Amino acid sequence: LIERIESVLPQPMCQPDWSASIAFRYRKRSGGHGVLEPVRHVASLSLKDLREIDGQKEKIQRNTEQFVQGVPANNVLLTGARGTGKSSLIKACLNEYAPRGLRLIEVDKADLVDLPDIIEVVSERAEKFIIFCDDLSFEDGEPGYKALKSILDGSVAAATPNVLIYSTSNRRHLLPEYMKENLSYTHTDDGEVHPGEVIEEKISLSERFGLWVSFYPFSQDEYLTIVDQWLRSLGLPESKTEASHPEALVWALERGSRSGRVAYQFARDYVGRQA
Repeated sequence: LIERIESVLPQPMCQPDWSASIAFRYRKRSGGHGVLEPVRHVASLSLKDLREIDGQKEKIQRNTEQFVQGVPANNVLLTGARGTGKSSLIKACLNEYAPRGLRLIEVDKADLVDLPDIIEVVSERAEKFIIFCDDLSFEDGEPGYKALKSILDGSVAAATPNVLIYSTSNRRHLLPEYMKENLSYTHTDDGEVHPGEVIEEKISLSERFGLWVSFYPFSQDEYLTIVDQWLRSLGLPESKTEASHPEALVWALERGSRSGRVAYQFARDYVGRQA
């Protein structure tokens, strides 16, 4: 009976098989047990596959290079237009630096309250770990918001030097913003504007990321360049890529977006039909 009771009680997180993969996913099991599962099939993106985001790529690559070398580096928040390569850039950096000891742990927003336990498990490891939170945004009062703030900069426990947090979001400040909050701004006699407490609270989380990297919608020429890149990577001869441009533009028009994701989806459809 005691053994059966113990099986459903919270257990300390166990070390996974670190040799099984370069990427891991944190998952909750029945009974609230948290485990780190190896990702068997990691996306095979490389940095050269990502086009028209050279400025953003340089910043992320430089920060990751510093991290892998063991010198100071920053937590990173990647924000901006959807489908422009935020998540892909992090995956490409993982593949680039995995031979030098970089590892990635993907954590869902709902599980951010367990970040201290995850960091405790990896703190003694020789590898460097990126905690990856994709498409991060919060509603008012969510518990993960406070947990992430504390881990980034505020907890009494010092951050371990082998862990950084990389997050992507379509919201610059990670929280919804309302028109009525502008009424909380105050003005001094000389015309200075000061944000109210509500605004200060919403900015405080994103401000704790040391590096902000912004992504912007692509122009038509940039979109077509990305289409050509994906067509070539999927095996279409260089001489046939330009013939696809009219269809690529119609594809983007139907979806209302000229993004890298739309370009990739078109390339898969086009190459598949050609085959």
